[in-house]
Amino acid sequence: MIIKRNIYAIIIALTVILTSCSLEGEHSHSNGEHQDESKEHVEGLHITKQQFMAMEIKVDTIPLKNISAYVEANGQLEVPPQNIAEVTAIIGANVTDIRVIEGNKVTKGDVLAYLSHPNLIKIQTDYVGGWNRLQYLEKEYNRQKKLYDEKVGSGKEFQQTESNYKTLKAEVKGQEIQLKQLNLKIENIRKSELYEKIPVISPINGYVQHVEVKLGQFVQPQTEMFEVVNIEHIHADLMVFESDMHKVKIGQKVIFNIQSQSGEELEAEIHTIGKAFEQNPKAIHLHAEIHSKKGLLLPGMYINGRIQTEDVKSLALPESAVVREGDKYVVFTAMKDNESNWTFKPIEVNVGSTDNGWMEVKFLQSTKPNTLFAMNNAYYLLAEMKKGEAEHEH
Repeated sequence: MIIKRNIYAIIIALTVILTSCSLEGEHSHSNGEHQDESKEHVEGLHITKQQFMAMEIKVDTIPLKNISAYVEANGQLEVPPQNIAEVTAIIGANVTDIRVIEGNKVTKGDVLAYLSHPNLIKIQTDYVGGWNRLQYLEKEYNRQKKLYDEKVGSGKEFQQTESNYKTLKAEVKGQEIQLKQLNLKIENIRKSELYEKIPVISPINGYVQHVEVKLGQFVQPQTEMFEVVNIEHIHADLMVFESDMHKVKIGQKVIFNIQSQSGEELEAEIHTIGKAFEQNPKAIHLHAEIHSKKGLLLPGMYINGRIQTEDVKSLALPESAVVREGDKYVVFTAMKDNESNWTFKPIEVNVGSTDNGWMEVKFLQSTKPNTLFAMNNAYYLLAEMKKGEAEHEH
């Protein structure tokens, strides 16, 4: 019995010792894993020279850049009213010829179309008859005036001649104005060289934006036939909300892009600011003169703009050097060892304004002036670091 009790005691003791050793080993291994993970987190991401080159990573010290504050503004391209012409019919007539299509460049005085109608002939013949009678009546008026001045002629006859002359002169003058509005040459008509059709001409230089008529169509007086636009003085018409109005002023720089030409940025300068609010939405118009006109700019094109309201020097990195991780932003410091391998460590930062691809960064902890930073590929560096941590945990 004593021997059996001793054997049971030995078995129990060995079981306790083995269990303790096993727990100690697991604890030790767990601590080792924790230490390795902690060490990995502190040291950051290690990459070889070949990986560095393959990822085309750029490193440099952080510079001071002019980072501007902006006011967002949307709108469209416009031209001044004097640069848009609606070409209308002066009289009712039929369209017999159309000389242009939409997009054609025209100069002031170019013929856009021709109109024809029997009434056009009558207008010209009436003028020829009136003008010839006026020549006769003018001579008769001068003769009667001379006789009247010399006390030879009758005063009543002179007054009647004078009245007829002035009335006919006014009628003929009115006919001349009408013919000039029809773009006909008076001198030719006086020679009985009548026009079968009248030209419709462009009143300004520009491009034909709309053609509103067809061949054979009868157009009533004041019917719009063409729209000609001179885009030489095209400008940006932007809308600024009431809350931002106090930030904008004449002379500020505007960076904008056209929705139909993504990726291309244009510059302009605020020239005038409106003095009345639009009610829906409550905003104010401002006009900006475009400095660098690129591509085809047409009235009505929608634009997205940023008005530069201030310009200060700040620490900044390229936008591709900053990555968002959850609710925080991080950048990566870079360190090179003797083997030309690199170590990248994430550092949390606060971000500010962005300007032309650069982002203002504010460090939560101080860094040395000569510290190198990854200037691009921050997203991929973070992804590689997360990947390495996941593999280690596994």
